[in-house]
Amino acid sequence: MPVQLLKIIKGQSEPPLPNHLQKEDLKHLQEGVDHTNKYFQGLVILSYPVTTLRDGTDFFKVVLQDMDNSCSRINSINILIYGKMAEDCAQVVHHGDTFVVAGFKLAKSPTAREDGRHDCHLEVSEEAGSAIYIYSKQRTTDASKTALMSVAPKYVYTPLNHLKDGTVVNLYGIVKFFKPPYISKGTDFCSVVTLVDPSNEKLTCSLFSGNLDSLPKIYKVGDIVRFHRIKIKEYNGQMQGITSGGFASLTFDGTVGAPIVPRTSSKGYSFVHEEHKTVEDLRVWAASNLSISEPAIKLSGVQPTLFFDLTCQLVGKAKVDGSSFLLKVWDGTKCPYPTWKVPVKARDLEGEEVLLRRLRNLTVDILVYDNHVHLATSLKIGSFLRIYSIHTKQASADNDDASHIEFHLHGGTGYGRGIGVLPESNPDVKDLKVFLESVDLSNSQDMESMSSVELDDTFYSDEAFESDLKRYQQLPVTVLTDHLGLNNTELKTILNSTAPQQYRIRAKLGTYKPQKLYQAIKLHCSKCNSLQEVPHEDELALILQGSDIPAPNPELHNTSWYDSAMWITQDQKQRKIVIHFVRHEEILQEPENSLLMMEGGTLKEIWKLTKRFKCVIPVRSTEHGLDLLDISAPFLFQGNKRYYGCKQCSTPKPINSLSSMVAQQQQPSWEPTEIAQVLGIEPLQYVFVMKFTLVDGTGALDAYLLDYENFFKIPASQILTTDFLQQKMQMIMNALCPPGGKLGQLADVLKGEWEWKGSFNLLLYMQILRIHIMHGQNSEQRNSGVGNNSSSYLFNTFL
Repeated sequence: MPVQLLKIIKGQSEPPLPNHLQKEDLKHLQEGVDHTNKYFQGLVILSYPVTTLRDGTDFFKVVLQDMDNSCSRINSINILIYGKMAEDCAQVVHHGDTFVVAGFKLAKSPTAREDGRHDCHLEVSEEAGSAIYIYSKQRTTDASKTALMSVAPKYVYTPLNHLKDGTVVNLYGIVKFFKPPYISKGTDFCSVVTLVDPSNEKLTCSLFSGNLDSLPKIYKVGDIVRFHRIKIKEYNGQMQGITSGGFASLTFDGTVGAPIVPRTSSKGYSFVHEEHKTVEDLRVWAASNLSISEPAIKLSGVQPTLFFDLTCQLVGKAKVDGSSFLLKVWDGTKCPYPTWKVPVKARDLEGEEVLLRRLRNLTVDILVYDNHVHLATSLKIGSFLRIYSIHTKQASADNDDASHIEFHLHGGTGYGRGIGVLPESNPDVKDLKVFLESVDLSNSQDMESMSSVELDDTFYSDEAFESDLKRYQQLPVTVLTDHLGLNNTELKTILNSTAPQQYRIRAKLGTYKPQKLYQAIKLHCSKCNSLQEVPHEDELALILQGSDIPAPNPELHNTSWYDSAMWITQDQKQRKIVIHFVRHEEILQEPENSLLMMEGGTLKEIWKLTKRFKCVIPVRSTEHGLDLLDISAPFLFQGNKRYYGCKQCSTPKPINSLSSMVAQQQQPSWEPTEIAQVLGIEPLQYVFVMKFTLVDGTGALDAYLLDYENFFKIPASQILTTDFLQQKMQMIMNALCPPGGKLGQLADVLKGEWEWKGSFNLLLYMQILRIHIMHGQNSEQRNSGVGNNSSSYLFNTFL
């Protein structure tokens, strides 16, 4: 109730003021002081007519005199009331009324010198969650106006189990999963949030905004959010939330007992007293019913092959190349393993050099990739970060040096990967600052105890960097051996010619798309020529744990060709997980040679199994037997590879068809192509799909690439899971098309075919320059390179 009329009965307020409010004296109203849950009480000595501001907002000004210090030199203060409260207040307030204001904003008064009142004024609005209580003198009040002052709060909040398709609602929820804001495929920022509430329903929301600050300020799982005007849509039987016009949010710390302080960039919002209890109730419910998060991990607790979130301070940063960026961070603890130091030019490393040298034993280098680079470049040195889903990798040198740990934030947003900037008011930041100030840096000065793997010292000199760069990118020219009978043709001639014709051209690479190379990986069906995106990890996780997946059927366990084991997880969901172990000649194979079928497993659990067993097939129980889980999911996991099937061309057969492979083969090899054939799956192949713009001074020609592995001499299926190959591919493209707008290296296109479809649709043999990659100190990596006579088939119909 933003504006309420109160009475004094037997010396007591009726109804009473909220218990959480405490009175604040005029002399204590100062900038920089927390006035949350405080109220100011004064006597109305002056009021002005209601006016309308330029933006259409109603405005009402009241002057209050401090009732306890009426003899002081400065004993009055201006109250500025905005919006609906201005009109409501103006209708009932009179000279001499006792006026109480809570939930106000304190700001510098520009008229203090002229009017002789307090240096600050109080700003009040319903959107800011303000409340006004008026003790009026005895007089007759219009009943309709009194009723107006006593209306219930403006907003109604819908539980998650009452959501309906096509509605726009307000709601509260507890964050169960989220992705920090990232740049979408368009120009907007995007954030994905999964909410739960005491109704035990969940809602996944996709939030978009051109303004990063307008998205919810979520820092961890367990935070509580309030969404206003979010649109509900039904998709595949599940309710989803998307932003609509006027969407607004507040975020609260989900810790029981923490201060209830909304996080928002909005200057005007409502948050009434009744909502304090809503937040507290959600906190208590979450603490009792949800496994909010795992304990925080510090650098001193990291292990190899770990994914974890890190709260830290940024002390240095540098650009590495077009698709990766270096962040130097510390959290006051020391990594127990030697850590890799990323080689960068000293002049490119931002940060205070003296501090970087003092902290050299306590900082770690985190290499962030692709979509995270844009945010990383904008981070300010000294800011406090929470980096989500960092991957620690153990690498070893080729010489006698000890192995070391590398820290990577991979591209994409799967598993909530991202970077969040924490304000200094955040409780975790306050604790971290206290801890960092207590760290004794004297031990970190001991150079003999350094545990980091140094490459020519912590900082690379420009000369050393340039020298190594030349060694990294040796570019001897490839000798042309094919189609020497064809003469080179200028692009201008080709563009003006008729189809079909065959040409040989000599040109430079002007540009290429996509610039983010991981986006060039697609799935291709050779039978129907369809292309599709590679599913993200979060999409795959949802498929594997879909709500329509039936429970395991015990009658299908322990058949003539597989053994079964079932257990129930100890978490809140108590999921049933079944693993079927395929036998051969009544004997289970060795783990590295064996095939498993899994029901009810998560993506993380499947990955764990693939580290020990050769193959894992996700399955589900049906009335007739085991079937493949879903054609949208991989039909096979093998190592770090996923094998997908074409929805249009596949005719899935029952899993029991695999028993024929067991019976017919002396030692089943479990090759993906054989498994696909037996199960009626038309396998999809990972391919590179790119557009090259070639120029020769006479014209520009677009050429389209569809290639499995010949062009880059790198299997497309391994790019998404191997950082080294991603770096190798980026180096190849940097050599062919250097960053900074320069024209690329000279290339020859042999026997191209002009078909006049708006571009050069050709059978292409492109002679690219050979590149020796010398990454780190691994001789196998140094000796790898791009082979000669790389060939690719290019189609413009696939982009």
